[in-house]
Amino acid sequence: MRTVSWTQMADGSKADYEMLAPAESDHLRGNLVDNLIAMLDMMRGPKLGYQVNRYEHSMQSATRAHRNDEPIDMVVGALLHDVADCFAPENHSVAAAALLEPYVDERTHWVVKHHGLFQGYYYFHHLGGDRDARDEFASSPFYDDCVWFCQEYDQNCFDPGYDSMTIRDFKPMLAEVFSRQSKLSPVAGT
Repeated sequence: MRTVSWTQMADGSKADYEMLAPAESDHLRGNLVDNLIAMLDMMRGPKLGYQVNRYEHSMQSATRAHRNDEPIDMVVGALLHDVADCFAPENHSVAAAALLEPYVDERTHWVVKHHGLFQGYYYFHHLGGDRDARDEFASSPFYDDCVWFCQEYDQNCFDPGYDSMTIRDFKPMLAEVFSRQSKLSPVAGT
């Protein structure tokens, strides 16, 4: 395989970068779904006091969304809504939304981005916080969607007896969503 001529990006030529672009794109497309599944697998760890681990929570969330006939974007959003817990616990919602943004509809992106705050409705008041903090976003066209998501696909997905679908069931959905043309340009300003 060809390699670039440089060891510092500042020394790269147009030919170097033109050679890299398709190689990186091909690699990404060939591995993206497996990489996403590996990220989900990282959540198979401890239950941290919950009755299920974060992986099972995610499977339940996506299963409930799928069984409720949500669009594929929302099912995949439900599957990945907490995927950033392992590496960005303080802003996992924003990190997961950033991962989804190039491929999903605006509604799903917004719901995943804000679900952490909206989920607080169920527990913030027990810890001295404002359970209605989500009302800051009441004017959003996706406010009710996020309330619904948290009610139906998040706060109730900690049941060790729930019959979740498996990652094999969701793999084709991940492939469909993440094979779409990205809505974001890899080159700033284009």
